Amino acid sequence: MADWHTTVTPPALARLLATARLPEPATTRRPAYRTLAGQIRLLVTEGRLPVGARLPAERELATTLDLSRTTVATAYETLRGDGYLLSRRGAGSWTALPEGAQPPGDALHPVPPDEQGRILDLGVAALPAPQPWLGQAAARAVELLPHYAAGHGHYPTGVPVLREAVARRYTERGLPTTPDQILITTGAMGGLHLVQRVLVGRGDRVAVEAPSYAHTLQALRLTGARLVPVPYTYAPRPAWDLEEWQRVLRGAAPKVAYVIPDFHNPTGALIDEEQRRRLLAAARAVGSILVVDETTAELGWGVPESTPLPRPVAALDRAAQVVTVGSAGKLFWGGLRIGWVRAAPALVRRLATERVYSDVGTPVLDQLIAAELLGEPLPAVRTHQLDRLRACAHAFAAALPERLPDWQVTLPPGGLALWVATGGLSGAALARAGEPAGIRIAAGNRFGSDGAFEHHIRIPLTVPAAAVPAAVERLAELAARATAGGRLGPADESQALAV
Repeated sequence: MADWHTTVTPPALARLLATARLPEPATTRRPAYRTLAGQIRLLVTEGRLPVGARLPAERELATTLDLSRTTVATAYETLRGDGYLLSRRGAGSWTALPEGAQPPGDALHPVPPDEQGRILDLGVAALPAPQPWLGQAAARAVELLPHYAAGHGHYPTGVPVLREAVARRYTERGLPTTPDQILITTGAMGGLHLVQRVLVGRGDRVAVEAPSYAHTLQALRLTGARLVPVPYTYAPRPAWDLEEWQRVLRGAAPKVAYVIPDFHNPTGALIDEEQRRRLLAAARAVGSILVVDETTAELGWGVPESTPLPRPVAALDRAAQVVTVGSAGKLFWGGLRIGWVRAAPALVRRLATERVYSDVGTPVLDQLIAAELLGEPLPAVRTHQLDRLRACAHAFAAALPERLPDWQVTLPPGGLALWVATGGLSGAALARAGEPAGIRIAAGNRFGSDGAFEHHIRIPLTVPAAAVPAAVERLAELAARATAGGRLGPADESQALAV
């Protein structure tokens, strides 16, 4: 069975271990083998190291970590004894969970429908579908479907009518675009994975914002990329630290820089046009490609309608150096699974050629629905969805200071979430304690490439505004239990971490 599981290379495991922070022991120093076992155990219980992942051989890992082979062997034996590692002669060792243990909950994965009544989901940032517009668009798409059903239904670059609609929307936002610059993908993550596969090789450096979108960070780790985090600056507002970006780009010369300039996930920050221009110039000077994530670009619920938004980064690009990824899932509905890549026509053709080996095309009906929504209904849909987000954001801004005065949150100009500092409480421990209590929380360290942001959580703006006070009350109860028992450290609330 282990032969079919993910194999974790020694360098990849070393990078994950560097992010697994255990609490300092109260008395004597913890032996090295117990530290290593505890770190691997933590990664498994948090879901950052998949169950069933094959671990490196003892000798290889010892060399990479500069430890003795005895230390690694003893750590592996400890994990086997606790049920977190299985081994078979000739097949190696792979991660496991003790018998009867629940799989680690991932706050960034949707709560199953049959558990939604039991669990308050403050993990997934995704809006319900806008009705009646989605239903009307779906009915119109069904009418159009017979025209496409006579053929094989595979469109590696996308159905023409949707490519035209996406290109038209970019042009409306100040970025003239033609359909041959658009590749339709199965969700934005499908587009990001495809771009990574074509542009990033194992061992390549990729500069990323800190914090950044958790799923993309994990996808980059799994491709073997070496992440180089560049911290945000927060004075007077969240923005790129251009001096640090220039230092990283000159020093690390990353193959790719991944950024979210439009209502950033998780902070909601909006980067102004001058910063976009300066980062693009710095990347051009060292030959780095900018991969710009625009999945939240339409979500400016805090920006007055009279205020012009910054132009897309690609509108400032004269050297085909920017690759843009967008999505219909954040504004319309995540269940639609429509994303796209905007790039130079030559790269679009290359991506389409690569794509057919794993995904010959996005479902035609979904594409037709998205094309309808990007047409005449778009202004009404945007107004409806932004009103939802705005109401939720203001409800949290009122309730959080009242019930959790030590927590800090600033309303961003847009986006799908609030980035909340928890007053010194461990976000990861809150998330672990919240799962059995019926509340799912996205811990801040999931949004850092190096385990940072331990004292943050991300709260999605997808709870109905009327339900926000009750949600904050449950957060306050969880925080009170944590404070009464001493501040939750990264390993509290989980007997599996008692190393």
